[in-house]
Amino acid sequence: MSLAGMKCLVTGAGGFLGQRIVCQLLEEEDGPAEVRALDKAISLEALQNFQKVKTKSVLTILPGDIRDAASVQTAVQGVSLVIHTACIIDILGLVDKQTLWDINVKGTQLLLEICLRNDVQYFIYTSSLEVMGPNSRRDPIYDGDEDTVYESTNSLPYAKTKKEAEKSVLEMDGLPLKDGSAFVTCALRSMYIYGEGSNFLQRHVESAIRNNNVFFRMSVKEALVNPAYVGNIAWAHIQAAKAMKDPEKVKKIRGQFYYISDDTPHVSYSDLNYELAKQLGFSIEPKLAMPLTMLYWYALLLEIVSFLLRPLVKYIPPVNRHLLTLTNTPFTFSYKKAQRDFGYKPRYKWEEARKRTCQWIATLMGETSLKSKAA
Repeated sequence: MSLAGMKCLVTGAGGFLGQRIVCQLLEEEDGPAEVRALDKAISLEALQNFQKVKTKSVLTILPGDIRDAASVQTAVQGVSLVIHTACIIDILGLVDKQTLWDINVKGTQLLLEICLRNDVQYFIYTSSLEVMGPNSRRDPIYDGDEDTVYESTNSLPYAKTKKEAEKSVLEMDGLPLKDGSAFVTCALRSMYIYGEGSNFLQRHVESAIRNNNVFFRMSVKEALVNPAYVGNIAWAHIQAAKAMKDPEKVKKIRGQFYYISDDTPHVSYSDLNYELAKQLGFSIEPKLAMPLTMLYWYALLLEIVSFLLRPLVKYIPPVNRHLLTLTNTPFTFSYKKAQRDFGYKPRYKWEEARKRTCQWIATLMGETSLKSKAA
């Protein structure tokens, strides 16, 4: 199936993942008639990336806030497919709870309501692995799937907002539209996403450069996870969209969530940074700065200090107990259900993903060197 003739909306189109989804939609040989890119702000670099794509599709840039009904109404009108990536990712507590809720949950619910009023038929939601966990006990999962039973105790605002938004999306599947058809929804739970342009990866690289090209270790080697390349996560969205138009495949995927990973080796978060940059001469600390139990006590102390200072100043600790749990719990998942139900297959193999990311890291090294000389 193709997306030919469709009008598609991508929310969060200026983000790390959203940009890739827009570009891949534009690259489709039998692509959509129109791709609408909605975001509060789309960088010049993103616009240049869009312009590089040779396409027959019309690209419409729409500045707008997901919380603003007028902006959403303008973006949705006449659209048949929405890919909703817009959200705030926050694992350190940098964003207040109400803002997270307003954007991640209320923004999603507003978008869903306006989609229903405008007879939008297909809706794909970018969810997160944190909907599942890991929990505070650091119970591991090895090669889990959509049927894996797990007691999640993650009460942090970001995880709660993603879980609630995903619930809203899946519960609306099957609701009737004005034309007599039914609303079709699904959610893609992505693993940790890496690749060129990742703000998280950039911060780790810049920190390593200041440390004589040595990555700090935040996770033990045994804490295996399966990160996924941004191009493959984007590709899963495209393949899910195509499957929604297939009368047989749509029966399987509607109202379902899927774990999306790829063939990146299972490594710890810290060791992933090293694997991506070691060809450039980077190394990594062999072990944690202190035993993991002591790191938890240290993180708790910082959280207490943050709480005591709250009436006077906003202090955000560089590490917290949730971050330590996230980076030190074995947590891997299979993408077999996505492969079986809608034909998901990674577009980029590990070696190509690593090469592309490594080349980007090399440019960061050059930029950092120039800044140092200028200083």
